[in-house]
Amino acid sequence: MEENRRSHVILEEYGIPNASEYTNYQPQQDWNLHNFKKEFRIEVTRESDDERELEFDLIGYPVGFANAFRRVLLSEVPSMAIEKVYIINNTSLIQDEVLAHRLGLVPLRADPRLFEYPSPNAKDEDEVSDQDTLRYELKVSCTWNPQAPKDARRTNDMYRNSNVYSKDIKWVPIGRQAELYPQGAEELGVLENDILVCKMRPGQEIHAFMHAVKGIGKDHAKFSPVATASYRLLPDIQLIKPVRGEMADRLKSCFSIGVIEVVEHKAGDPDSREARVKNPRYDSCSRNVFQHEDLKSCVRLSRVRNHIIFTIESVGTLPPSILFVEAVKILKGKCKTFLEELENIGQ
Repeated sequence: MEENRRSHVILEEYGIPNASEYTNYQPQQDWNLHNFKKEFRIEVTRESDDERELEFDLIGYPVGFANAFRRVLLSEVPSMAIEKVYIINNTSLIQDEVLAHRLGLVPLRADPRLFEYPSPNAKDEDEVSDQDTLRYELKVSCTWNPQAPKDARRTNDMYRNSNVYSKDIKWVPIGRQAELYPQGAEELGVLENDILVCKMRPGQEIHAFMHAVKGIGKDHAKFSPVATASYRLLPDIQLIKPVRGEMADRLKSCFSIGVIEVVEHKAGDPDSREARVKNPRYDSCSRNVFQHEDLKSCVRLSRVRNHIIFTIESVGTLPPSILFVEAVKILKGKCKTFLEELENIGQ
């Protein structure tokens, strides 16, 4: 039990008894970089077919470092987003500032690694460079549909261009960009074509130019390359005593789907049904089992201290695996800068 307290975070009915030991965690006395390299490993457990979501395990890794990677992913890994909107004409019902805000949140395909950060001195439209700026144009006007049926009531039948989508945003090359990026919109266009920007009615028009630049999430959320980045400790569920019959079904309902399974040892005999831990990984640690007086003494809940489940959901511009590598590079650069500052303290 004592060993379990050192390696696990214990979850009891009314609290976490070793919370202070966990938050004030001290490495082992024999800790060194060589032992850390032997114990630490990364295991990829799941990746979506569209390469936008990745789940992997950090084993033998301090949880504080995992949080550092999460924060870097959210706020310091760069991406491209629309920063300035030059509105030529907007007769729609949506206000100019709201339209500009919505356009800024449209994700782009552009790889931020191919571009430089914008120059702080470039304030005018004519001072942009093909190395740090992408230009887009949105020009849509809504008209009546002359071929609409007489009894038409749907807006899509009655009007043309009544819905303005992200696919209406077109890339306009600057300088040598047409030569540098021959794939054009497939490489630098919008990421999703069906994002609704606004709705219009006949006679209304939107015409605007946009400039996209490289930025980071701590300046504005539109520059964050991930939809979410999170981590959690691996749940650990142990059945202290056998749970059979009707109690097994209740125990199964207390946990997330796939965590507990009920095995029938003898066909047709309900009393032979016994609960077993199938996959504690999917448990949400809700502790619902403590609502049942006869079940709370049958289960021991905890989380493994040095086993972290890390999940990255990318916006889609770059795969999560590349985003994590970029976060590692950024954190490595921060550590290098910090060490250089320490060396210069006494000088």
